[in-house]
Amino acid sequence: MPLSGFDPLVPEWFRARFQHATEPQVQGWPEIAAGHNVLISAPTGSGKTLAAFLICIDQLVRAARSGALANETQVVYVSPLKALSNDVHRNLEVPLAEIAVLAHR
Repeated sequence: MPLSGFDPLVPEWFRARFQHATEPQVQGWPEIAAGHNVLISAPTGSGKTLAAFLICIDQLVRAARSGALANETQVVYVSPLKALSNDVHRNLEVPLAEIAVLAHR
């Protein structure tokens, strides 16, 4: 199961939003989580950005749930300027807000 290593809130959120993980996500998550440098080459819309962001989201959720989330920059994302705002909103801000709702129910 590709989401088995994540905090339980993360797979719960993912399953509510998506039917299944994409191949780039399935192959990328274990490598990214292991701290390896990863280059994912796949077509637009294949989940590449979320493949990277979900590991960051998981780390943020874990830190928040343990009370260890510091009020400082935790994620640095490099993207073409044209896509930056949309990527951060769609792949970081929205998922974190939705996971926070799950955590507080």
